[in-house]
Amino acid sequence: MPRVILAPIFGVWFGLGIGSKVALGITLVFFIVFFNVYQGVREVSPNVLASARMLGANKTQLLRFVYLPSAMSWVFSSLHSSVGMAFVGAVVGEYLGSASGVGYLILQAESTFDINTVMAGILVLTAFALVLDWMVSLAEHHFMKWQPKGGRSEKL
Repeated sequence: MPRVILAPIFGVWFGLGIGSKVALGITLVFFIVFFNVYQGVREVSPNVLASARMLGANKTQLLRFVYLPSAMSWVFSSLHSSVGMAFVGAVVGEYLGSASGVGYLILQAESTFDINTVMAGILVLTAFALVLDWMVSLAEHHFMKWQPKGGRSEKL
């Protein structure tokens, strides 16, 4: 079942305000991020974990220096798709039940056959989605400086 179809239900439960859009966005991205983080934590090398424990790492240090770096690449890979999906959820929520926002503007322009406003709204949404993805990429480059770049081998 596509989770986007929950938008009308959230509109009834949470009203036409921001709450229904946030609930839809969270519903769309929660499982993507959760299972990617879960997989990242599961893929911690047992040798690295045993070495850290042998060196006297406590639970906090294991979390910070072993589990978090292992899950970080999984988190950012899921964020690239999740940010876009949350954005789609917000726009669909505005489109289906709202009195303001870009989705509402596009809906009103469609009803009057104003193609210029529809295309302008789509262009604004596209630009905003690209900016959000760029911001995720900036955060990824900032927090993942330690990771070698894809396609390049390490020099020994």
